Amino acid sequence: MEHHVVIGAGPVGSGIATALAAQGTPVTVVTRSGSGPSHALITKVKADAGDADAIVKAATGAVAIYNCVNPPYHRWPLDWPPIHQALMTAAERTGAVLVMMDNLYGFGPGSRIPMRENDATNATGEKGAVRARMAADLLAGHAAGRFRATFARASDFYGPEVLGAAMGDRVVPNVIKGKKVSLLGALDVPHSASYMPDVVRTMITIATDERAWGKAWQVPNAPGTTQRSVVEAFATAAGTTAKVGAVPKVALSVMGLFSPMMKGLKETWYQFAEPWVTDSSLTEQTFGLTATPLAEGAAATVAWWRANGAGK
Repeated sequence: MEHHVVIGAGPVGSGIATALAAQGTPVTVVTRSGSGPSHALITKVKADAGDADAIVKAATGAVAIYNCVNPPYHRWPLDWPPIHQALMTAAERTGAVLVMMDNLYGFGPGSRIPMRENDATNATGEKGAVRARMAADLLAGHAAGRFRATFARASDFYGPEVLGAAMGDRVVPNVIKGKKVSLLGALDVPHSASYMPDVVRTMITIATDERAWGKAWQVPNAPGTTQRSVVEAFATAAGTTAKVGAVPKVALSVMGLFSPMMKGLKETWYQFAEPWVTDSSLTEQTFGLTATPLAEGAAATVAWWRANGAGK
């Protein structure tokens, strides 16, 4: 029987593990704490993602290894390289397909909009450069025959179980309560948002379809979104009124004096101040995947937050 290994138990990792288990597929979830979703077909293992031997042990005989790790934002340059190397080593030693959850940082400022899979990755900031190198490593390793690999790029997450994201716990609960929310950058420029179940479906699809291996893919995103439109969709689903304000760049600089995460966001300010849109037509045409409509995704998001105590 097929066996999959998921590294990380955030919304992506937990979503993948839960979806696979629901299909009858055994899954091993690896985290430093040994946490993860509960299901008869899910085995939880306590190990460090940077420990290649531990990952090899967990992934021996596995079909795929999913890199769903999420190091602290301000520590990407330090924490990502050893984890990335360990997972590539594990893929090489076990033969499992390495499937990486990627983002759009590698494209960098001044990118052609909409961004497509094979566009140049010209990020100059340290976090964007790290992500660009990781993607290049996977493509080079696959091309050289060292291991099999693929990855999917997503924009800002929203959806059930999404907490620490631009459209996560600082936004949705407040919208449900009818309170004002503040967002980075411009509110009305085009900005793609990735619905978590669509992210999960894309990752599972590219892990098990040979056409995906050795290539980059874009998660299908609903068209025509802006930061304001996403918040308004939450408000409509919640039956409240959206009150949205913009955080100026100077305020981000001040907050960065006290918060490493806010300081790190200065590097990616352009993503929120300028159009930041993907083209996922290749993914859609190749695999028949489509984006969940914004209204439907927003309704499911609000329902999840309400079921977990928001607005009470």
